[in-house]
Amino acid sequence: MSQETLSPNGVHVAGNFQAAAGYGGDWMPGASPLADPDGDQVYELTVEVPPGTYLYKFVNGSSWNEKPELPSADCAIGDGGGNFNRQVTVGEAGLSLPAVTFDSCNATLRLAVNMEMETVAPEGVFVMGDFQEAAGLPANWDPTAIPLQDEDGDGVFETRLSVPPGDYQYVFLNGSTVEAPPLDCSVEGPDGQRVRTVQAEVGGTGPLVYCFNSCTLCDPAFSLDFETHWWNDAVFYEIFVRSFYDSDGDGIGDFQGIIEKLDYLNDGDPDTDTDLGITGIWLMPMMESPSYHGYDVTDYYATEPDYGTMEDFEALLGAAHDRGIKIIIDFVMNHTSDQHPWFQQSVNSLGGYRDWYVWSDSNPGFIGPWGQTVWHPRNGDYYYGLFWGGMPDLNYSHPPVKEEIFDIAEFWLNKGVDGFRLDAIKYLDEDGTILENTPETFELLEDFRTLYKNANADAVTVGEVWSNTASILPYVTEERLDLCFDFDLAYGIIAGVNGETASPIRQQLAVIQEGYPKLQYATFLTNHDIDRIYSQFQAVDYKMKQAAFIYLTLPGVPFIYYGEEVGMLGTGAHENIRRPMQWTGGAHAGFTNGNPWIGVGGGYTVNNVANMESNPSSLLNTYRELVHLRNEEEALRRGYLLDVQCSSEEILSYARILEEEALVMVANMGFNSFFNTTFNLPVSSLPAGEYRITEIRSDTDMGTLTVNATGGIENWVISNAVLDALETWVFRLSLETPSGTASMPTSVMDAKVFPNPAAESATVRLDGDIGAGPVHLSLLRSNGQVLETATFSGATHRLDLGGYPSGLYFVRLQQEGRMQVLKLMVNRP
Repeated sequence: MSQETLSPNGVHVAGNFQAAAGYGGDWMPGASPLADPDGDQVYELTVEVPPGTYLYKFVNGSSWNEKPELPSADCAIGDGGGNFNRQVTVGEAGLSLPAVTFDSCNATLRLAVNMEMETVAPEGVFVMGDFQEAAGLPANWDPTAIPLQDEDGDGVFETRLSVPPGDYQYVFLNGSTVEAPPLDCSVEGPDGQRVRTVQAEVGGTGPLVYCFNSCTLCDPAFSLDFETHWWNDAVFYEIFVRSFYDSDGDGIGDFQGIIEKLDYLNDGDPDTDTDLGITGIWLMPMMESPSYHGYDVTDYYATEPDYGTMEDFEALLGAAHDRGIKIIIDFVMNHTSDQHPWFQQSVNSLGGYRDWYVWSDSNPGFIGPWGQTVWHPRNGDYYYGLFWGGMPDLNYSHPPVKEEIFDIAEFWLNKGVDGFRLDAIKYLDEDGTILENTPETFELLEDFRTLYKNANADAVTVGEVWSNTASILPYVTEERLDLCFDFDLAYGIIAGVNGETASPIRQQLAVIQEGYPKLQYATFLTNHDIDRIYSQFQAVDYKMKQAAFIYLTLPGVPFIYYGEEVGMLGTGAHENIRRPMQWTGGAHAGFTNGNPWIGVGGGYTVNNVANMESNPSSLLNTYRELVHLRNEEEALRRGYLLDVQCSSEEILSYARILEEEALVMVANMGFNSFFNTTFNLPVSSLPAGEYRITEIRSDTDMGTLTVNATGGIENWVISNAVLDALETWVFRLSLETPSGTASMPTSVMDAKVFPNPAAESATVRLDGDIGAGPVHLSLLRSNGQVLETATFSGATHRLDLGGYPSGLYFVRLQQEGRMQVLKLMVNRP
């Protein structure tokens, strides 16, 4: 606490370990005082708890009203609401945590090994090294103190530890067998043993994942075996219909108003760049409802009359589809309005609807996740409504409810909608007092997926699970939803931009890389429930442009909240962040000729479409440029992500790689300028060779660089170029001369190698045009060594792999100016 002014009430720690430690309850900030017995300003406490994983945070004081710390995402887990807690895993041997400065981070060290090619010992997989005492364990090089876990079943065993920044040595064990990594990726450790090395840094992600006993890269993050879909090519735009554009002067936005503004969103001509360029629309609730927001439906089969007729909605679908714009609609499955006929009949036990909702003849007494009342009285009984009494929850334990909701979904798919945004889905099917993330909810979503994919195999679902990433992941696995919004990434981008540091963004991207199916998540900055992003950035344009650059060039499916691109403001009550779209600086911001349903927001006379269109450097034109760049560059839509290392925490750098091309994004998050900046990319699937570098937005030739045999780039210096404060670059790396080839290939072959992984043999097959001339094949080790060459004609060639050990190999094919490099894993039984 050396950097803090101490509270007279002392220093405490609170967390979900307290009840287990005998304090009577969890998250009690005054119950667990820390002491400084030796006066070194390090406050400490020893507790006894069962083995397990716990969350905690320190408090300068004895209540939440004093000063609870807020560690960053570099060393803490987000709870989905912007709050971060520290996490610790305690084993049987106990743990002495290293001291950490209040409100700050040590380094988080992730150690992981791929065991897919090994028979895992019954005792499990372990790691030991000279980092163990620094992590709070009794002794270094203890072979059984740190068991590794493979929680997602991908063959990668891992652990995370908090250690002071520094250089450490480590080695993995399969049971009691200590690995002996080859010379290429190890150093001499204790007693002459070969060990691996790692530099632990705050905000770092740890070493790459290698196969046990090997220098072969076996990191699933570099797998090219992943599926993409039409939504990976889309940029969505979230529209609150009531506030977008009023076509008839009644002060309320409508379907016809959206149709009139479609050319602003996408004029349907790919050769123009004067539209925003979006290719998807998410319509907030547009079914009949008594409220302004529509999240309490009274008729799932009707449109909201304020917005227009069903014919108007169908016209919007047709006009959007003609421009190549997909439309998904908000589908509120969790609850209805208390004015819905189903609920009215349920209240009076009529028509068999009583069990369509959850009733109790007495008040069960428990409260909701944020302390709210969830049981509401009616006619002497109580019904369950998570959000409030006007939104009673549907009872999915009653089969007719599920059948009807599924029929409704099919009805709208048959109308032509392209999918659904699913509201509040973690609360769909409660289990007694367990109100969220229940097995019943997951089973319901699995059945729902079967329904909507049978109705339209290309339909997409994007779920709202307002929580941390770990809690979201079960919703996009096991054949449930296609996408979910990642709230922690939004928080990380906001924290990074406001804090002028890349660390929280890098940290969250590492979490995403390990968790989601590749590219299958939704990115955003804010939405209709969160303070507008321009307000969170204090109405500063350069922050908006930085944030837009980041999330529109990252993987995932981006969603823009309407008006974000012109800097609309709004905080507090939801109505404030759902005000009319700012089209002009005139009356009512050009939204309506009548009296708007709510007043327009602040700053509209300057921040509006008409004013920004003619200014090339405006926020609106920055968004247009970035969306069109994403539309034009397939690597930004379907390329996988790799972290590009840079020594400065102010610089965020990452690559999107697709086949033989990479786009490297560089963003200076701070106010310092950098000259001759150096970058490193340890490994990728890029074929070895010389690459031409172009900064594509300015069309500036930046020279060439060499990609080595493992697809890596070492000490790449952007020579004679200054990365100014807040500047962003997009570099294209294009293969100019492959290693060992005199001239640049003119096209890429369409070839596959299977099976992959292979054991004794594999087959190379040319699909499509097999060409007229012979195909020259080279089989290379991952270090670039050529093992064998062959020449063949026709569509297939068999590779005999019997003499090669397990590991990563590359198959290079060349034919009359065409070439392709394939990755092949050999997995020897």
